[in-house]
Amino acid sequence: MLILTTMKTLQVTLLPNTPKRKGRLMSKYTNEYFGVLAEFASPAKLYHGCEEIRDAGYKKWDAYTPFPVHGLEKAMGIPNSKVPWISLVGGLTGASGGFFMQWWMSSVDYPLIISGKPLFSWPAFVPVTFELGILLAAFGAVFGMLALNRLPQPYHPLFQSKNFERVTDDKFFVAIEANDPQFDPEATAEFLKSLGATNIELVKP
Repeated sequence: MLILTTMKTLQVTLLPNTPKRKGRLMSKYTNEYFGVLAEFASPAKLYHGCEEIRDAGYKKWDAYTPFPVHGLEKAMGIPNSKVPWISLVGGLTGASGGFFMQWWMSSVDYPLIISGKPLFSWPAFVPVTFELGILLAAFGAVFGMLALNRLPQPYHPLFQSKNFERVTDDKFFVAIEANDPQFDPEATAEFLKSLGATNIELVKP
């Protein structure tokens, strides 16, 4: 890890001859660095810093806070979560699967006439249909959230930073990753410094 003490003023521009990976542009520094980590003094400064980073065109970056900051996802330009859609698909799958499972068992696989009721007596199917819908919707929400957040993650390059240990206490951070097409160690660090960030560090993978 290298703590930046002197930096040249460079314009943040798209790097020439930027390599590609899987059809996406990436920085030439990907193998050398994870990215640049910068500390902000308060939630307000972090919020405005995120707005500037978003407007500058950076795509591969994230903000880290010890508690939720209202409206931060808007300042970062994060789209609406996909978790509700995953949960909806899970719920519909569970409900429809439970309903048709009962229809198959009652009407096709092992039909029994009970109290003169029809084989396809759907009101009796409601409890199981409801329960399986709720069960798979909950699974979709939990496992969808874990997958989208790439959790669990036992190791992360930012764990190397001693300053970053205080992110769960009282510090606020932004990390711009090296696989962002606009990433340049000096230019990106200087850009963050201009936003009022302190303790700027280059983090290795």
